[in-house]
Amino acid sequence: MNSFAFPAFATGFGLTLGLIVAIGAQNTFVLRQGLRREHVWPVILFCALADTVLVAVGVVGMAQLLERLPLLAPALTIAGALFLLAYAAFACRRALRPAALHAAYANAGPSSLRRVMTQTAAFTLLNPHVYIDTVLLVGAVGAQQAGLAKGAFVAGTALASAGWFTGLGAGARLLAPLFAKPVAWRWLDALVGGVMLVLGLVLAGQAVSALRG
Repeated sequence: MNSFAFPAFATGFGLTLGLIVAIGAQNTFVLRQGLRREHVWPVILFCALADTVLVAVGVVGMAQLLERLPLLAPALTIAGALFLLAYAAFACRRALRPAALHAAYANAGPSSLRRVMTQTAAFTLLNPHVYIDTVLLVGAVGAQQAGLAKGAFVAGTALASAGWFTGLGAGARLLAPLFAKPVAWRWLDALVGGVMLVLGLVLAGQAVSALRG
């Protein structure tokens, strides 16, 4: 990589890593799948590729589309809020039923790949913050890069996203002995449910404010 492209690569890497390292719906779901050792690599691959595609779309002009269709953002916000609130309810129900929790993780078979990937797509694509971060914010910065530096910028974002999700999903296996106990899953589901509930309420508030405005 020449000296002209490296600054763009480093900018894309640092910006993406700074935005992605946060407790959120997508991250908690990837962590949970990693702890369950269930379809981890397909989930990691989907999340990393989705981020890269969204950034690339933002760089080539998706921000202009969202500006022309102002109702698209509230629609995504409403859909994301409903999904997060529903998932929060399921997570809290699991946390309140330790017997069912133990059976679900220790005795029952794993969820199908189709079901897991559907949830992964929902957490990724129904979260309006994903579009704000990747398409609007990161995409806008990348669009300012000159010529071939745009490609280096996108490559930097792709490496940051792939590295983060790989560490989050595959690295979660180190915690597997702790989560062999049902009580640990109770606390994890309680945490996941709380995070989803807060995020869902925040998104619902944003949707109401956008529609009133």
